[in-house]
Amino acid sequence: MNVLVTGATGGIGRALVGALVEAGHRVVAVGRDVGRLGVPGIEADLAEPATLAAALGEAVGELEDIQALVHCAGISPVETVAETDPETWRRTLAVNVASAAELVRLTLPALRRSRGHVIFVNASPGMTGVPRWSAFVASKAALRELAESLRAEEAAHGVRVTTVFPGGTATDLLGEVRHAFGRPYDPDLCIQPRSLAAMIVWALNAPPDAYACDLSILGSACFG
Repeated sequence: MNVLVTGATGGIGRALVGALVEAGHRVVAVGRDVGRLGVPGIEADLAEPATLAAALGEAVGELEDIQALVHCAGISPVETVAETDPETWRRTLAVNVASAAELVRLTLPALRRSRGHVIFVNASPGMTGVPRWSAFVASKAALRELAESLRAEEAAHGVRVTTVFPGGTATDLLGEVRHAFGRPYDPDLCIQPRSLAAMIVWALNAPPDAYACDLSILGSACFG
């Protein structure tokens, strides 16, 4: 399977790239610094979705046979609504939602040909309004609705759409968020990125007659 992965230099994305390669899949990474990953990469700034068409256009040969897209990229500012300026809103929605939608649009011809799979890595199961986390929570709500709409639109083309809702996962980003909230962070008590990656690979390997459209992943010991 040929898989396009965003956020490949982050904790979850890096683990996913490794798990996919180990399972025999071919990975193309999208991001600003993908040269050190050891897989084909497309340099792109997900905070600027309007530039993605040009970036992917230069790598058209890498994308003609894409069979899956996994959007792991995300940013997570911790600020109140009163503190969040328009640029923070723009960047958060661009990276977390708009770039995902644009990458889907650009890869849909290949995904339709292959009856492929789109996976969006969202946030903790059941998360709604969280004080001081408005931009992030709003972006993840939008990502969930994007997945629902895309699933309905593309069912006739055989394109599968899965949203993964992971509990707290041991990444640098979660550590930063916990610190900003004044909450303890022990990575050993959280879902390990390699475990989450294994479950995403499992979702991609679903049989032809069934697949998981929503996948909630809870840690055995991690809270929140």
